[in-house]
Amino acid sequence: MALIVHKYGGTSMGSPDRIKNVAKRVAKWARAGHQMVVVPSAMSGETNRLLGLAKELAPAKESADYMRELDMLAATGEQASSALLAIALQAEGMGSISYAGWQVPIRTDSAFTKARIESIEGDKVRADLEAGKVVIITGFQGVDEESNITTLGRGGSDTSAVAVAAALKASECLIYTDVDGVYTTDPRVVQEARRLKTVCFEEMLEMASLGSKVLQIRSVEFAGKYKVPLRVLSSFTPWDIDIKEEAKSGTLITFEEDTQMEQAVVSGIAFNRDEAKISIIGVPDKPGIAYQILGAVAQGNIEVDMIIQNIGKDGRTDFSFTLHRNDHARALDLLKTKVLPTLGSAEVVGDTKICKVSIVGIGMRSHVGIASKMFGTLSEEGINIQMISTSEIKTSVVIDEKYMELAVRALHKAFDLDQVQA
Repeated sequence: MALIVHKYGGTSMGSPDRIKNVAKRVAKWARAGHQMVVVPSAMSGETNRLLGLAKELAPAKESADYMRELDMLAATGEQASSALLAIALQAEGMGSISYAGWQVPIRTDSAFTKARIESIEGDKVRADLEAGKVVIITGFQGVDEESNITTLGRGGSDTSAVAVAAALKASECLIYTDVDGVYTTDPRVVQEARRLKTVCFEEMLEMASLGSKVLQIRSVEFAGKYKVPLRVLSSFTPWDIDIKEEAKSGTLITFEEDTQMEQAVVSGIAFNRDEAKISIIGVPDKPGIAYQILGAVAQGNIEVDMIIQNIGKDGRTDFSFTLHRNDHARALDLLKTKVLPTLGSAEVVGDTKICKVSIVGIGMRSHVGIASKMFGTLSEEGINIQMISTSEIKTSVVIDEKYMELAVRALHKAFDLDQVQA
């Protein structure tokens, strides 16, 4: 008997009929002898609806008290879907019980809307499993040391599921979503994109961080850190599919030592439309300038991605970085009010019409010339590169947003990702 964690996304929980299908699928696994824990997201569109109501009431508020109430509000979406799933399972004749994050409890820090999990107490859940019940735990949320409800940020239900699987030492965590696995790139952009049977954690972590929407990055970090076997598969296959076939479907996210060493040099192309760039022109070229700029940005709880500082001339230099497009306006305002007054004649400019395109693959470690092939391919298409970032297993470039799809298609073909691998 294995302990299995299922996670279902908002689309999978999007209607009473879909919740019934989830219940039938979970019941099938339970009747096959597995102990089952399920982590559902809120019904599709519910979190946006709730946050939209808050924005109507107070569109510009960002105080700590306001953020606390946002978490109280947003957490109700998962609470509703968890209770509905428990009811659907009971209608299937399957004993079940639902818990909110604070009831488990899933303990987090106090960073409202962006909380991080610190610990999970599993005794209550284990007792219910031993009693033969299916346990449903709300995703996306927890509780801080002051007993405030917190949420983990968008996509946080993936993180909840993997963290629960790690805490309970589950045999596997199955992430059910509206796609049937991890692809070489987004099939909506490249029709020839292929589903990968396996992908290693390092590659998946890079893909998630670089814009792939299949899994939330923190969930992949958790899975890699705690060695949780992770599988991405579709919730839209028939619920009564043979369980052995289902258990081998989708994409298995595994460890590098479990993969073939002579695999494809590049495994996938990731891209992110949600990028923006900020450049500070003519800053003093002296020690500490990067800290002066980025320290202020970090204090605003704004994450920075790619960074470039040019070679100084006449005591001045230019400093550029990318960030999420949603943070662009706030970062510009912060720099203009808190940083520029200390930098003399420097000026700040922003650009929200950029994107990031990346190639990813552990095979890049043992092959030379991969980055130059990428740059050559983009050059042949007349695409200018604005920024470059590299690691052992990825190369990312910032380009004009209007060339994104052209770049992805060209790179997918150049690295033979449309070819079926043996």
